[in-house]
Amino acid sequence: MPGELRPGRDLKNFVLPEIGQLLETGDPWEPYQLLDPFGRPVEPVALYFKDLMAGNSSPLTPRSYGMDLLRWWRFLWVLGIEWDRVVREDARDFMLWMKLTDKPVRVHWRHRGKEPAGIPTPSRTGKPAPGTPNPVTGKPSVGTKYAPRTRAHCETVLRSFYDFHLDSNTGSLLVNPFPLVRKSKSARAKEQGGGEKKRQNRRTGLYRPTIPKRIPRRIPDEKFTEVFAGLRSHRDRALLAFWVATGARAEELLTSKQGRAIVSQQTIGVIRKGTREYQELPATPDAFVWLRLYQEDTWKKGVPRGRAQPLWWTLRRPWRPLEYDAARMMFNRANALLGANWTLHDLRHTATFLMLDDPNMPPVYVQHILGHKCLSTLDIYNRPTKDDVIAAGLAHHARQEQRRKEPPAPVVEPSYNPDSLSILFGRDLS
Repeated sequence: MPGELRPGRDLKNFVLPEIGQLLETGDPWEPYQLLDPFGRPVEPVALYFKDLMAGNSSPLTPRSYGMDLLRWWRFLWVLGIEWDRVVREDARDFMLWMKLTDKPVRVHWRHRGKEPAGIPTPSRTGKPAPGTPNPVTGKPSVGTKYAPRTRAHCETVLRSFYDFHLDSNTGSLLVNPFPLVRKSKSARAKEQGGGEKKRQNRRTGLYRPTIPKRIPRRIPDEKFTEVFAGLRSHRDRALLAFWVATGARAEELLTSKQGRAIVSQQTIGVIRKGTREYQELPATPDAFVWLRLYQEDTWKKGVPRGRAQPLWWTLRRPWRPLEYDAARMMFNRANALLGANWTLHDLRHTATFLMLDDPNMPPVYVQHILGHKCLSTLDIYNRPTKDDVIAAGLAHHARQEQRRKEPPAPVVEPSYNPDSLSILFGRDLS
């Protein structure tokens, strides 16, 4: 019955089992496959991925979308619902479950059998409780619930998936189970003007959560120096130096080749995430010094050498190109020395703040270096951070306290200037 949970569905005690998988194939024609519990490809998802790859999507888009589709398919497999027989109540229950449930805790294989079930408590781990601000960075730690941004991304992916199959007339679909918000005639009439107002009022998903605005965070100079000092190798120092100098995304720098580091021009070439275009980015001399020290050390040990070879490698045999997860773990180890929770993407924010703080650096150049499509993307860096607001407030209180401590200014009795009176009345008043 509409408006009620389906009979026998208990969302409070519902647990999503880890069945099926998203498989990375290594095939550029089909980089990812969603497999059912029996290891068979899920055909509706395969068609959707093919459509994504044919469009202007990054090769990593199927992976991002596939994680949301895998979560949705697990929900359907447990409840025994066919993907093309889904109704709005099923979509509603799924989004409600994502909103209220605790995320599954995946225990590392080394700790299996040692860590009790559930979220580890701060007393056992020595870390802040989930969702609380970090004492060093002020950034909240990862919470126990699915973040609004994660739920919004999932809702968008599933709504576009069903839109694709409705347009393709596949399966038994009649309507999209993830609908848009219905608006009254008066509300739709206001959107006929166009322009920025129309973009602000465009319709969104009915079950899409509101995403809070995030303020980019920079790593202060003194803290960056401490993080840098905690690194263990020339490779890691070179990586951080390039990330802060170029503002490149983590994956963009990690996939660079040896021939793209041009010392004479002081640039390094990367493939942009969205456009897949090649772009050379300016870097600092220090970054190339650390890079040269890293290369001299690893080439002697037998790391492959050549212009077409990857620029970044693991530090132990067998030699393998350095991947994102390994780089993230390296940065997390340096973070742990300070008790901080900065991420690799915060290095990109730090580089952006450094460039925008330079009055001789036009913002349009910063936009080009970062690879942003619109200059307005930089507007998020004009919002004051929490630290800036607190510092400004404390400075205000300090000025007010200083005024109260200063002795009052002497009162000067008003008097007339004799010369002015003489001119005014035309006579000598002396």
